Amino acid sequence: MTSSNISSLHAVKTPDTQTDRDRLFGSAAQIAADLAKRGADLDREGQPPFEEISTLKTTGLLNALHPLQIGGGGLDWVDGLRLVRILARGESSIGQLLGYHYVNSQYIYWAADDPDQAWQLGAETVAKNLYWGAAVNPRDPGLTLARRDGHYVLNGRKTFSTGARISDRINVNAAFDHQVANFVIPTDRPGYITIDDWDNIGQRLSDSGSVEFRDLPVYESDLISPLAAPDAAPKVQSTFNTPLIQLVFANFYLGTAEGALAEALDYVRTTTRPWVTSGLERAAEDPYILERVGEFRAALKAAAALADAAALVVQANLSRGSSVTERERGEAAIEAYQSKVNATHVSLEITARIFELMGARATASRFRFDRYWRNVRTHTLHDPVFYKAREVGDFALNDRIPPVSLYS
Repeated sequence: MTSSNISSLHAVKTPDTQTDRDRLFGSAAQIAADLAKRGADLDREGQPPFEEISTLKTTGLLNALHPLQIGGGGLDWVDGLRLVRILARGESSIGQLLGYHYVNSQYIYWAADDPDQAWQLGAETVAKNLYWGAAVNPRDPGLTLARRDGHYVLNGRKTFSTGARISDRINVNAAFDHQVANFVIPTDRPGYITIDDWDNIGQRLSDSGSVEFRDLPVYESDLISPLAAPDAAPKVQSTFNTPLIQLVFANFYLGTAEGALAEALDYVRTTTRPWVTSGLERAAEDPYILERVGEFRAALKAAAALADAAALVVQANLSRGSSVTERERGEAAIEAYQSKVNATHVSLEITARIFELMGARATASRFRFDRYWRNVRTHTLHDPVFYKAREVGDFALNDRIPPVSLYS
C-alpha cells in the first residue's frame, strides 16, 4: 500500500462513519463540559492527566484520525482539529495533548519509508489505544545513538517533552555518527526516564517535563526512515508535521479563549452586579458589557473560520501524498501560519480581558479564571509569533515560501 493510498483512506465517508463522527464530537463536548467544571482544581493540582487521557482512550477520541480499515474513526484533519478546539474549551492542556497525539501518531503515515510498517504501527495503536508523544525538540542538544551488541543504544536529554509520563509511544530524532535517525519507541523500555520538572505558570496538565535516555535499546525495526545526512532534503510529504502542529496550536488557543468567554458569560449572568450608575438591575443588560461580548464573540468566530479554512488547505495538499510539491507544502504552511498568528493575538486578548466583563470579585484566587490567560501565554511562547508573521509577510510581499524546519 502506498503512502498516497494511506492518505486517501481518511477521505472515505459512509453513513456509519457519520454516526461515529457525531458520537466522537458528542463525547468531546461532554468531556470538555466535565473538564470545565473541574478546571480550577485541575489547574491548582497540576498533576499528569492519567485519568483524562484514559477517558480519551475509552471514548475513541485518540483513534479518531486513524483509517477505518484498522478500526479508527476515519476523520480528516479538519474534524480532528475541531475536536482539539472543543476539548481545549474545557481544559487547555487536554486540548494540547490530544492535538500533539494526532500529529505524532499520524506522522507515520506520511513519513515512514515502508508503508506496511506505518500500517502495522497504526493498527497496533488503535488496537491498544496508545498515546503518542515525541522527543524531538530541536532547541536542545541532540540525542545520540551508538552501536552495541547488534543494536543501538540511545542517550541524551530532551526538555519540554509534552506527554512525557503519559506516552505509550514516542517519535524520536537522534544523531548516529554523521547521520540522523528517525524512529519510534515504546516508553516502557528500560532507559526511558521522565523528570518531574514541569513547573510553569500555564498548561500545568500538559505533562511537559524533560526526559532522559540512558542506554535505551533501539532496534533496526524501530527506524521509520533510512539514516540520512543532516542536510539531506526530506520527502516533502514528511514535512507536513510542522504546519499541522502549528494548526494544533491555533485551535487549542482558540478553544481556550472560547472556554474563557463561556465561563465569563456564566459568571456575568449569575454573579456580576450592575454598576451603580448604570440604572440597570442586571449586569447582563449593561450595554458596555454587551459591546465587549459582541466584539469577543465576533473575533472568535472569525478566528475559528480562518483556522478551519487553513485546515482544509493543509488537508487537501497533504492528501496529494508523494506527488505534493515544495510549493504546495509552502502555500499550505502559510495558511496555517496566518491562522496561528491570528489565534495568538485573539486568544491572548480575550483571556486577559474577560475580567472587564466579570468585575473585581472575579479575580479571587479560588476561581482561577486567570488560568485561561496563563495557559495561552505559556504556550504562545513556544516559537516567536513575530517570526510566523514575518514568514507570512515574506510570502505576501516576495512570494517566498517558508524554509522547512520543525518550526516552519
